[in-house]
Amino acid sequence: MTTMTDSSVREFKMPDVGEGLTEAEILKWYVQPGDTVTDGQVVCEVETAKAAVELPIPYDGVVRELHFPEGTTVDVGTSIIAVAVGDGAAAAAEPVQEAVAETAAEEPKPEGRQPVLVGYGVATSSTKRRPRKGAEAPAVAQTPSAAIQAELNGHGPAAPAAPAAPAAPVTGDRPLAKPPVRKLAKDLGVDLATVIPSGPDGIITREDVHAAVAAPEPAQTAAPRSEPAAPAPSPSAPTSYDTTRETRIPVKGVRKATAAAMVGSAFTAPHVTEFVTVDVTRTMKLVEELKQDKEYTGLRVNPLLLIAKALLVAIKRNPDINASWDEAAQEIVVKHYVNLGIAAATPRGLIVPNIKDAHAQTLPQLAGSLGKLVSTAREGKTSPAAMQGGTVTITNVGVFGVDTGTPILNPGESAILAVGAIKLQPWVHKGKVKPRQVTTLALSFDHRLVDGELGSKVLADVAAVLEQPKRLISWA
Repeated sequence: MTTMTDSSVREFKMPDVGEGLTEAEILKWYVQPGDTVTDGQVVCEVETAKAAVELPIPYDGVVRELHFPEGTTVDVGTSIIAVAVGDGAAAAAEPVQEAVAETAAEEPKPEGRQPVLVGYGVATSSTKRRPRKGAEAPAVAQTPSAAIQAELNGHGPAAPAAPAAPAAPVTGDRPLAKPPVRKLAKDLGVDLATVIPSGPDGIITREDVHAAVAAPEPAQTAAPRSEPAAPAPSPSAPTSYDTTRETRIPVKGVRKATAAAMVGSAFTAPHVTEFVTVDVTRTMKLVEELKQDKEYTGLRVNPLLLIAKALLVAIKRNPDINASWDEAAQEIVVKHYVNLGIAAATPRGLIVPNIKDAHAQTLPQLAGSLGKLVSTAREGKTSPAAMQGGTVTITNVGVFGVDTGTPILNPGESAILAVGAIKLQPWVHKGKVKPRQVTTLALSFDHRLVDGELGSKVLADVAAVLEQPKRLISWA
């Protein structure tokens, strides 16, 4: 999104590069003041809560000013670069002039979200954003429970302060919260007016409600408020720690999004995990045979490929597992397509891109999709769209030598399959103990819409296919 500040300078604003995102961190600038840019040229790389994305500029001109250095987290809708266009481009090509005045008039903003080269433009909001850290704001005394809740929400320990009069309500408006969060607060007996919001635009999240429940009530034997209080330390004084013994890493980007998603999933969906140990010797032999097949030349062929296909066959035989729970509408949404998510560990953290319409792909096509998904994730180029709309997920913990685990559901999905390490173990085969290649599978599912019978059938079908891969043909 761009804004005209005068007749020759345009301000390029941070767009919403993924539906609903509120901020992004500037990772790298590819241009400097005085550089000439053309329409569609990438000027910077930013990291959102979902992925790293390159931003192209939507017009020709000369860079006049970069408003933020690398490493800065910027709100969506904030100007990040000024570009001189038209007659002003020649002047801007000379030594960089003074910054554009903050009071320059902006053109009227069009209603709704405007399309830009990347994302959806800036979303309008009917609510007022809470001040960012460091911004001036009226001081509001925190109660002991509020201080503890703030720490649980990840805002850090609040500095101790002198006893003060009870804090007045922040606003007389109704607290901002989505219907499922309001229902959760009602079920837990939490007054939303007393909860400190941590979501964008001051929205109360599920984590805030759970933190309010966990926070202890103020002590009833507190000293009278009329007594003088000891001087409080300066609130701006940072907490000291030994840097040689501790390292503090800011929680942001993918890590921040993953943490919020996992906490939300764990406290929203009642998880059940079932396990099965299976002989996959025949599957491993099939993998070796496929590697020699000319049809799979250049494709990624490994056990994960056949495990993914086995899960797709199990979903076809038990379609109700491929569903989601709509809390607001109180409906179970059964998906007639499978967007197969693959959990991938990247330098920026765990992401779960998915293969769209995986159910309709042949085995060679699925091999190609898996290879592309993995390579894109490792390069850090996974787009936000590739991580949206997943219906079921596979996480391969076996690559780390782990036998199995109890995976947490990806939000909005009803099942996730964990695959353990494939190891040579003693196994009873045809009445004799022989060394066989064995693995353990774990299926976690949302017990609100998946009962024990359905979950067990899905897991048993996956195991049956891996034990006898010919079922890929007979059950397909």
